[in-house]
Amino acid sequence: MPAAEARILAVNPGSTSTKFAVFERLEPVLVKNLRHEPEELEPFRGRPILDQRDFRAAEIERALAAAGQDVRTLGAVVGRGGLLRPLASGTYLVTDTMLDELRRAERGEHASNLGAFLASGVAAHAGAPAYIVDPVSVDEWPERARLSGTPLLTRPCFSHALNTKAVAKRFAQETGRPYPSLRLVVVHAGSGISVSAHEKGRMVDVNNTREEGPFSTERAGGVPVMELVDLCFSGKYTRKEIETLLFREGGLQAYLGTKDLQEVERRIAGGDAKASLVFDAMLYQIGKEVGAMAAVLNGRVDAILLTGGMAHSGRFCSAMREATSWIAPLVLFAGEEELVALAEGALRVLDGEESPRVLEDVAAPALASA
Repeated sequence: MPAAEARILAVNPGSTSTKFAVFERLEPVLVKNLRHEPEELEPFRGRPILDQRDFRAAEIERALAAAGQDVRTLGAVVGRGGLLRPLASGTYLVTDTMLDELRRAERGEHASNLGAFLASGVAAHAGAPAYIVDPVSVDEWPERARLSGTPLLTRPCFSHALNTKAVAKRFAQETGRPYPSLRLVVVHAGSGISVSAHEKGRMVDVNNTREEGPFSTERAGGVPVMELVDLCFSGKYTRKEIETLLFREGGLQAYLGTKDLQEVERRIAGGDAKASLVFDAMLYQIGKEVGAMAAVLNGRVDAILLTGGMAHSGRFCSAMREATSWIAPLVLFAGEEELVALAEGALRVLDGEESPRVLEDVAAPALASA
């Protein structure tokens, strides 16, 4: 039976903000974006991301109290999923095993690792279950997609799975076709840009935004490997500095000194040739990645879905349509509706449409054969 009175708190931690929303079923009754100023985060510089858990939890609790929201009325709390082991798509119950795995951070430090902890903390006060939905480690690849070119290195699957899968399912619903019947390329264009291929209801390939694919507002994407090797052994940079240059100070930030796409567009409108070149190069790289994912689908693509913050830009969308319309129609889903996607995943469980997965029982996804 549908949970008619279901109230859900969804929490999406980012590197410098914590977004959350309270939903009555899928109707938002409170939406907040708590921005954390540099001076607030300064005490945590150089420390594990989970050290911010108590600080962020207190911020959420204060904001909920100020808005008159009683957590005891919640039926579920759901957080963004982090860098866990490779997992099949779905809604997962937050368990001690999950929290221990995130605490070890064996697959890396990332703000999304906070999601399960923040959800678990509020859920304990609410007497409600805590979940995550489609963590960044969702892995539905065939085995052939994992080979990098050397057995010393394996391609890892990390992506904007939450928003990507939600947008694909939303498109399917809007067009009246089952998601598994569609062949889609989904472009998530935010601070990182992931381009994924979807077939038979699975995300069968996607570029890892930390080290592959197009550069973005702050990420370098795929870079010349031998030049990177030389840079790493030049003695000029520490490992941490290299990571920062590639992951937080690459892309538009590196070339133009700003991560603000609107600022870049203002410069272009003002005749800035360098801004125009860098913007064009970013679009060029995205177009190449879309073509690559179309090849994964053997050139048979029903639609290209464009989502993420950059999809609010008319200039960006127009350029994307010009670059890719020869492959398939471009359909826009502007913004990153990750809070809604989190609530949708929790509601499917509350309504009994699907059972929650448990990390202990799902060690790895059931992979399609190559």
